Amino acid sequence: MSIELLTLLFFGSLLVFVMLGTPLAFVLGGVSVVFLYFEMGPLGFYLLASKMWETMQSPTLMAVPLFVFMAILLEKSGVANDLYDMMHQWWGGLRGGLAIGTVLICVIFAAMSGISGAAVVTMGTIALPKMLERGYDKKLALGAINAGGGWGILIPPSILMVLYSLLTEVSVGRLFAAGIGPGLLLFVLVSIYIGVRCWLQPELGPALPPEERAGWGPKLRSLKAVILPILIVVIVLGAIFGGFATPTEAAAIGVFGALFATTVNRQLSWTVIHDAAVSTLKLTALVMWILFAAHAFSTAYTALGAQGLIQDLMSYIPGGRWGALTFMLLVLFLFGMVLDPVGIMLITLPVFLPIVREAGFDPIWFGILFVIMMEVGYMTPPFGFNLFYLKGVAPPGVTMGDIYASVVPYVLVTLLGVLLIILFPQIALYLPQLFYN
Repeated sequence: MSIELLTLLFFGSLLVFVMLGTPLAFVLGGVSVVFLYFEMGPLGFYLLASKMWETMQSPTLMAVPLFVFMAILLEKSGVANDLYDMMHQWWGGLRGGLAIGTVLICVIFAAMSGISGAAVVTMGTIALPKMLERGYDKKLALGAINAGGGWGILIPPSILMVLYSLLTEVSVGRLFAAGIGPGLLLFVLVSIYIGVRCWLQPELGPALPPEERAGWGPKLRSLKAVILPILIVVIVLGAIFGGFATPTEAAAIGVFGALFATTVNRQLSWTVIHDAAVSTLKLTALVMWILFAAHAFSTAYTALGAQGLIQDLMSYIPGGRWGALTFMLLVLFLFGMVLDPVGIMLITLPVFLPIVREAGFDPIWFGILFVIMMEVGYMTPPFGFNLFYLKGVAPPGVTMGDIYASVVPYVLVTLLGVLLIILFPQIALYLPQLFYN
């Protein structure tokens, strides 16, 4: 049977079972095992077992539960409430200031956690009702939280980057460093969009009345809210980039910082630790099973002859290597509408990585583009995760239609950021070169 027909059957089977609602780990693993058995016989089972054992021995995997545990503790620590009070006092006097302050909190939260849902749920609970009470346009406020919440997988530490590193064998530290510049770029672009839009249409994001604006005394006292978050960020990222700790060791330091922050805010209890530990166990088990299934997928597709097919396909894509990059980003955008980011990564990377290397692109740079497209997937209808996170915590007057409509301009702003990173690769590559020269 030709590799073209095998590919159609292979991916067709995957899509059919995914659309039927079968869990992704069972789909990836089950279909891969069946095809591998017919291609290699019982020997394929030994090959898979060897690959699983190799994956289980990776020390980088330990970073996943640690970063998840850290994110959940920070979500429960009360840090976000203090941050929002501070932003309210400093930014509330500007048109659109509360929305810009909210996305800045999302940047800080992203640098403390590593997952997307934490900032969306937290800001949806704290910031959204207050913005709506102040007369902010519903779509402007919803979109700001959706866009900023996605930065948890781009601004280090990032669990998605850890998984990308495992699958591509690139440095986690370099990936973390590469995410800082693009993350700040997207914050600036989104803030400019909100500021310009509210300057042209003041009714979308009205400034606080003069009598409600804080004086310099309360403003300066409110700055103590950023001490703990900045301390956690500096310790975790400083340990990695300074060469004092591996990402896994830095994740353990981050957990200690999260416990300290929870204690300082008087939120630490056995109930909080128990709930965070159980949530971490569930999420980590889900990620691990999908990761093992993805290795089965990669092994099976390679054994079927994927390398030769990909090289042939490259010759049919117009525009050379830039055409290939555009094609890959388009595929990621379309997949992001219907699949979860981890699943997209594990399905597409075994196919895309040979193309990336063949075209001469830097895997670190491509990894940042990949993660940003996954971030877009988090907020694009119909199945973007952030959309459902936000709906779960939004006030009763917010409909799913409002949330869907709110993301359009923010998706366009994010894609503009992707274009700038493509045109100016040093936005992503300068810091890795600086830290790891």
